[in-house]
Amino acid sequence: MNESVIKNYSIYDDNIENTIRPESIEEYIGQTDVKENIKVFVSAAKMRDEALDHVLLYGPPGLGKTTLAFIIAHELGTNIKTASGPSIEKSGDLAAILSSLEPGDVLFIDEIHRMPRYIEEILYPAMEDFSLDIIVGSEGNSRNIKIDLPPFTLVGATTRAGDLSSPLRDRFGIVSKLQFYTIEELTDIIKRTSRVLEMPITDEAAKELAARSRGTPRIANRLFKRVRDFAMVEKSNEITKTITEKALDRLKVDKNGLDNTDRELLLAIINKFNGGPVGIEALSSSIGEEVTTIEDVYEPYLLQVGLLKRTSRGRVATDKAYDILGIERH
Repeated sequence: MNESVIKNYSIYDDNIENTIRPESIEEYIGQTDVKENIKVFVSAAKMRDEALDHVLLYGPPGLGKTTLAFIIAHELGTNIKTASGPSIEKSGDLAAILSSLEPGDVLFIDEIHRMPRYIEEILYPAMEDFSLDIIVGSEGNSRNIKIDLPPFTLVGATTRAGDLSSPLRDRFGIVSKLQFYTIEELTDIIKRTSRVLEMPITDEAAKELAARSRGTPRIANRLFKRVRDFAMVEKSNEITKTITEKALDRLKVDKNGLDNTDRELLLAIINKFNGGPVGIEALSSSIGEEVTTIEDVYEPYLLQVGLLKRTSRGRVATDKAYDILGIERH
């Protein structure tokens, strides 16, 4: 099996502790309802001395699904092993992953919606009965073998919950949707990142950075690192609002968190398709972006802030989009 299919981590691994990713539920900022519920479920599972029910986390990219998976393992006091849906191509890959688990381990599968359906079917008995039924051998000389597995918790993450088959989705006992973060929550995350990376940031600068981070911690942390670069080159011992504005303007991230692709997408709808409605395939071709990239990365935020509407006939730019782009509606 390809070693890249699965990664093993100890929850006490120094490589994890030295990152900006929070390790405990107390350190995790935002997603209050999801966080509090997981806290209860983990505590109850530990009281019963049972494996936690399987967990499905879904929502747009960058909201903390992977971080939550690691936190679940940390709170359970167990190890976590990770894989991604597209990398599990053969039944042998899945068998190798599952047979390597220790009692109580967490198995995190990212992009679980991209796992082949025939792999899903092998996963069902593993999730329900902690057993694995696989066929080994070549045609005419094959046999079915059953492997007993230790109790484990599968944590699946997806940006496209609708793409999961019903049988797979129904086998998750805990299903949680992650929401976009508020400016206040992102400000707290940025301040925490500044402490971990030992680069002070002013309150004004943190709030400005948060406002341009599209409600997404991953983007906030990525932009923080780039703004830090500008501050270091300018020989500033802290990140100020002036440096932040200058850096983000250079990076072409505007006051609303829109980047070049966001603006290109909205302008295409307005200028090429008279404001919409326009089908996603036509829109994809007009700006040279993949349909899945538009749907997973750009649309969720544009819909959230009211710049885009989805109708039965296609995508439509809103009045707010016209205002932000400074275009008069005819």
